[in-house]
Amino acid sequence: MPDLRQLYPPIEPYESGMLDVGDGHRIRYERVGTPGAKPAVFLHGGPGGGISPDHRRLFDPARYDLMLFDQRGCGLSQPHAGLEANTTWHLVADIERLRERAGVHSWLVFGGSWGSTLALAYAQKHPERVSELVLRGIYTVTRAELNWYYQFGVSEMFPDKWEKFQAPIPEAERGDMIAAYRKRLTGDDPVARLEAARAWSVWEGETITLLPSSALAETHAGDHFALAFARLENHYFVHDAWLEEGQLLRDAHRLHGIPGVIVHGRYDMPCPARFAWALHKAWPQAEFHLVEGAGHAYSEPGILDRLVRATDGFAAR
Repeated sequence: MPDLRQLYPPIEPYESGMLDVGDGHRIRYERVGTPGAKPAVFLHGGPGGGISPDHRRLFDPARYDLMLFDQRGCGLSQPHAGLEANTTWHLVADIERLRERAGVHSWLVFGGSWGSTLALAYAQKHPERVSELVLRGIYTVTRAELNWYYQFGVSEMFPDKWEKFQAPIPEAERGDMIAAYRKRLTGDDPVARLEAARAWSVWEGETITLLPSSALAETHAGDHFALAFARLENHYFVHDAWLEEGQLLRDAHRLHGIPGVIVHGRYDMPCPARFAWALHKAWPQAEFHLVEGAGHAYSEPGILDRLVRATDGFAAR
């Protein structure tokens, strides 16, 4: 049995800064690895999750020149938790701005969870800009996926956590949890806003790994993180991420010719495996790995192993 691959050692960026992308938004970016090596961009989850130092470590720094950035409204990007001019297509345009800044014709695009949604949207709009795709925890933002996680489905697996998620919402409004949360997350009461943000964020932090992770739950409970995470996720999901129903699977034919790897945990709660399977069927050229004994998080051993093998494999080509 081969050893499971781990993250590369910690590394600091060789460049970082803020990019003015218009509409009052400035996004924080960083570049890691070897200037002029294989270009790649990392798309974080959420929406609203932000990047972390560990994300840099999914790529061999000797062989990659990696761009990472906090998407509009989250992490160190400004304004924090801002919803104006913040849609999927604004983010796709931001990725293009960053590619032009990096001075590369095309690059490997790596996205997990919401990052996989954004990677698919970007690759289908700009296939000529994508040299390879590495996707983890496939999410296509269909009604079925949203209902499964925020209405009925995961509620059956985690009744104790679900009770806490429902707590800020009066019983009369629980028929549409996303809409009920929207009212509180965009309301004028800062106390209610933060209470709702924490409950929304912790629901995810406590249900994304196969086994409980106190570190993830803690991160998700922090005020600064929770506010951006909850407001942005909810904002995107209220608007179906500005995608037509089923659009990303419908347009998977546009990925034809792009080498890819799809990695998905068998017991991924936020992102049901059947959508990863459907993407595999629609884009059969991509390598597909349904990882047993794994949930949603990239840090789970079997998922991490596949992701690092994927980035190594494309660097070696």
